[in-house]
This record gives sequence, structure tokens and C-alpha cells, in this order.
Amino acid sequence: MKDHLNLTITEHWMSDLLLRLGVPDGLVSWAALGVDILILVLFAMLADLIAKRVVLRAIHKAVSKTETDLDDVLFEKRVFDALVHIAPALVVQAGAPIVFADFPEFIPWISKVVYVYMIVSVVWFMSSLLNALHEFALRSPFFRDKPMQSYVQVGKIITYIVAGVLIFSVLFDRSPLVVLSAFGAVAAVLLFVFKDTILGLVASVQISANDMLRVGDCVTMDKYAADGEVIKITLNTITIQNYDKTISHVPSYVFVSDSFKNWRGMAESGGRRIKRALLVNVSTVRFCDQEMLERFTKFQLLADHIDSRSKEIAQYNEDSKADKTYPINGRHLTNLGVFRKYIEQYLLNNPNIRKDMSLVVRQLNPTEHGIPLEIYCFANTTVMADYENIQSDMFDHLLASVSLFDLQIYQRPSGYDFRPVVV
Repeated sequence: MKDHLNLTITEHWMSDLLLRLGVPDGLVSWAALGVDILILVLFAMLADLIAKRVVLRAIHKAVSKTETDLDDVLFEKRVFDALVHIAPALVVQAGAPIVFADFPEFIPWISKVVYVYMIVSVVWFMSSLLNALHEFALRSPFFRDKPMQSYVQVGKIITYIVAGVLIFSVLFDRSPLVVLSAFGAVAAVLLFVFKDTILGLVASVQISANDMLRVGDCVTMDKYAADGEVIKITLNTITIQNYDKTISHVPSYVFVSDSFKNWRGMAESGGRRIKRALLVNVSTVRFCDQEMLERFTKFQLLADHIDSRSKEIAQYNEDSKADKTYPINGRHLTNLGVFRKYIEQYLLNNPNIRKDMSLVVRQLNPTEHGIPLEIYCFANTTVMADYENIQSDMFDHLLASVSLFDLQIYQRPSGYDFRPVVV
């Protein structure tokens, strides 16, 4: 050992200088090692400085000359900074066998530290790259409403798992396959711990593949009291801003396992459905007499209909020799039927109602509350405030028009209806 130490002292390029400086013979090799380490660190710092000042600036100049936005996003998210930090690690890896030539037992540990550092740098690079791709997707109209954040999170999880396996294999000198096989023993535990993540991953793939949900969609999920706009889709949760400005966080897999209503189809169609019924008092329904028909012909939307239907019915009754003593014989118009036709004409002439979508005025089964006269049509807007105004104006008009057809709207009696009569 002493001969080896003396040989090392004489062979080192700074041995004579260190001896002349008065360093004891037993410490010369350690002092020389310290000098070599300092020089190696200086070279590593120089490599890092060159990579930052030269390489990064060159990349920045190249990026500024291109027309695409992707490279700009990569630079903004500091994706290239992670690659730059690999440069000093490469210098240390190359210089370690030279610096520690007299201490070979240190070289494997230095190499392990360098490998771990490089793996961490690559993980940083991959994480920054995924963030940059997510930012670029948000700027693209095609990907803006897709659950890209879920894919970014999945990519990061895979990156972290692979990095963990590699670091473990480097530190303990084991093959990555051996490490992965060891994970099989704890697979049940991992499945339990990451149950929501796994379910969220599967749900995100299904949601994206089937185009079930996008950012910006308006959804209703009564079970979770969610009724509003989707503002974020992540791996585990979907964030919904309700119409009352509260925020609901719903697990992603729920949108696959449970039912929900997506209003996207309504928004894309450009029309919103109006479905509401007027409850007509049964006792006010009657056949139209001549006075009523003459009055109805003065309603502009009904004049042509009354004229054509009256001629048709008169011809039928004449051909069938119907006894006109009682209106039950033959065919006759009713005030309810005329009112239903008026509503139909009113909707057809309303500029706020879509004519290319379903438009029906139908009579439903009578109930204890009267005869439901249901109006089924579509407004020409999906904006909530405009839609409500159109619907309200329409029913304001119809409610005010009912009495002109000698009909009444059913209303449950109140205390006002039973007030005493003053004689």
C-alpha cells in the first residue's frame, strides 16, 4: 500500500508542487484529489455556462425565426433548460474515471449519482414538454375543448413510474425487469391506492374516444347537484361551474358509470326547446255558434282557416243530411279547436320561433286540473336570457288571448274565490 501511495504521489502532475508547498507525504494524494475534483467542478460549471449562454441563445434565435407557435411554447415552458442541465453531468461522467483513478472504489458511486441526476433531468424535460404540449393544445381551437389535461397527467404518471424504476435499478444494481417483477407482489396494494386514478384514466379515454364531454359543455347531473358549464377536465375530477357560480367537482369515472345530460346538442343546433302546457277549464269547451265564428273571422291569423273549414264542414253536413237542431249531429268547430289552430298560426308567424324544427300544438289527456294544451316548439336562440324572454312573451300573449275564445284557464280556488258576497 505504501509503495502504491508513493507511486501515486510521484505520478500525479501536482505532486512536486504540493510537496514544495509543505504538504505531508501522507496527504499529498488526498490534496491532489481535492484539486482534481475542484477542476472537474469548474469544467462542469463551464459546460453548464456554455450550454446556457451559447446553446440556449442559439435555440432562442432559431425559435424566433420560425412561424409555428409550438417552438415558442417549448421555450416559454423552459423545456430546453432541462436538456442544458445534462451537459455538466456528462462532463462529470467523463472526468470521474480520470479524477478518481487512484480511488476506483469511488467511481461506481459517482456514476450512480450522475445517472440519478441525469434521470431527474430527463424527468424534468418530459414534464416540461408535456406542460408545453398542453399549453399549445389550449391555444389550438381543435384541442381546446378536449380533455388534454387528463392525458398530460397520465403522461407524467408514466414518466414518474419509469424514472422511479430506473433510479431504483441504478442505486441497487438491479435490472429494471427485476424491479418491475418485484412490483407484481404489491400490485394489489397499488391498485387499491390508485383506484380513483386508474378509474379516472379509463374514464378519460372513454370520454375522449366517444366525445361524451368537452370543456365548455353545459351539463346537468342531479345526483351530484351539478348544473352548469364544464371548465376543467383532469384525470381524477371534472370541474363544473354551476349557474349560481358555485363549483362542483365530480369524479371523472362517474360520467361513464352514471347518466348525465349534455346540452351541447342544443347549443350546436341553435334552437332551444319550449315545452309548456296551458290548462284549459273543461267546462268552458263548447261548439262554435254563428256569432262566435263571425267574431273569430276578425282575427287575422284565423280568417282564412275559419272560412275554409266552415265551407268544408257545411258541405259535409249537407252531404250527410245532418240534423242541425243539435250541434252534436254532423261536424262543428269548437272553441278549443279554433284556439289550438290560433296558437299554431301564432307560432308560425312568430319570428323568434324556429320553423325548421318540430312545431306542435297538441291536446293531452284531461286531468283533474283541466285539459292540457301543450305547446312544443323551439326558440331561435340558446342564450338563456333571450330564451326566457321569448317564452314569457309568447305565453303572456296566449294567456291574454284565451278569454277571446270563450275559454278559461284552470286555477285552483283560493280564499279570494270564497269571499262572502255583499248584498
